[in-house]
Amino acid sequence: MNLTASGKTDQGLVRSNNEDNFYLDENLGLLVVADGMGGHASGETASSLAINVIRDYFQRPQKSIRDYDPAYSEATNRLNRAIRLANLAVYEAAQSSPQLNGMGTTIAAVLMTGNKLSIAHIGDSRVYLIRAGNIDQLTDDHSIVNEQVKRDLITKEEAAQSEMKNILTKALGIHADTEPDLDELTLFGDDILFLCTDGLSNMITDEAVLDIISSEGDPTTACDALVNTANKNGGKDNITVIIGCVKKNKKWYSGLFKFMEFFRR
Repeated sequence: MNLTASGKTDQGLVRSNNEDNFYLDENLGLLVVADGMGGHASGETASSLAINVIRDYFQRPQKSIRDYDPAYSEATNRLNRAIRLANLAVYEAAQSSPQLNGMGTTIAAVLMTGNKLSIAHIGDSRVYLIRAGNIDQLTDDHSIVNEQVKRDLITKEEAAQSEMKNILTKALGIHADTEPDLDELTLFGDDILFLCTDGLSNMITDEAVLDIISSEGDPTTACDALVNTANKNGGKDNITVIIGCVKKNKKWYSGLFKFMEFFRR
């Protein structure tokens, strides 16, 4: 399996700066988005630091993994290790400066190894899988409203309108040792991976995301269209998206999206 990916981040129409960051490496099969928090410039610092630590971890020679979990593959253990190192780096940076105290970030990351996908996340940035004309959210938001939905205290529609929808129950960098949620799945040719921060998911429904990605000719134009749509819908937060297309060979062609549209008819 090979990966063709594109990403885009945008300040949006309301925020005074962009606290989102992302990283992608098609050769490594690594896609990561982060949404910083903390006010002033600290949110931007947190997300940037987390992304850099994860990037550097995978770019240097690999060593044996501490606290190896046999329930998961080696690739998933490495992704877990990278995120836990990023968590510690953000936490220590926050403790070292009063101006950065309390900063943190969400993180949503995938690592493709052959036809296997490792998934890890903390917070409410999301990972989706688009397959055969359907879109499925692979991550579970770490937020108060999502906990309320799971307990049947409110509906999904009420959660979308809640004033507490941005309050997280878990974030990277808040505590010295925070573990991400982990998952794995098998990929097939023509699968599409979609990662985003809540500046996108709060502005566009999952169904609209699927329609936009299905109608565009390649990942880059699809990313542009998603960001533009989020801004047209209000652009109330920073917006970051990554689209990764899984192919059995490196050749990219627009027939992928025509294939998607066939299943939607």
